[in-house]
Amino acid sequence: MTTVSPIPPNALSSSGNWTKEQLKLAFHYYCQTPFGKLHSRNPEIIELASLIGRTPSALAMKLVNFASLDPSITSTGRKGLKGASNLDREIWDEFHADWDRLAVECEKLRQHLIQDHAPTKDASVEVNDDIAIENFTGETRQVFIEQRIKQAFFRRAVLSSYRGRCCISGVSETRLLVASHIVPWSKDKANRLNPSNGLCLSAIHDKAFDTGLITLSDDLRVILSDELRRRDEVFIKNVFLPIENQMIEAPERFAPSIEFLSYHRNHVFVGRQ
Repeated sequence: MTTVSPIPPNALSSSGNWTKEQLKLAFHYYCQTPFGKLHSRNPEIIELASLIGRTPSALAMKLVNFASLDPSITSTGRKGLKGASNLDREIWDEFHADWDRLAVECEKLRQHLIQDHAPTKDASVEVNDDIAIENFTGETRQVFIEQRIKQAFFRRAVLSSYRGRCCISGVSETRLLVASHIVPWSKDKANRLNPSNGLCLSAIHDKAFDTGLITLSDDLRVILSDELRRRDEVFIKNVFLPIENQMIEAPERFAPSIEFLSYHRNHVFVGRQ
């Protein structure tokens, strides 16, 4: 289980250089927020700035500094703000080296700060699940909470990267969207929460992708399996045949890893004969 160390003195300083704690929470938020909302008028940025002891303008600027390190941003001609510090790059690299630990650590730290700012406010992690957290106790409860934190982080990061739309169909109804893993959750522990291992898909396209009935080429075009193409059903003909060779809508950031796509084609996709 992940524990949060006591917040060191001056970790939330409102002046001078940014601290690691402030930068971790800023990057944690960056990962889960659409690029177009990284501005000082965003109520969530105003709230987070208050928690970490920085102004909304300073936080928004730091978020756009992170964007300047993001290849998915810079490759489209959007540069972000120059001036990312060595510590900014260190935080970027630290997250990419251990998404699981950082996602849980940052969420617990954020909840701790919320509790400190408003002791009477319930800062427990929201869990949208049929099974209530209260049904668990002790270590089992903590494991359950951490699993939900990780799943929530991955979902928010993937959906925000794809602007809240299925990258194949364009569906934007949140209740129909799935943060789908390219390399299955059970096969690559290190990249379970890596947003570059995710696609925003509608439930039907997620199921087809997860079971290997469809996959993607390195240039992000949809490949249908022969098994699916042979199905003589109106639904298949209307929903799946038209998307063959269609390029998916690329994400704003955290582009799908070519390495992960190759794994899916070779180990999950049921193939072409």
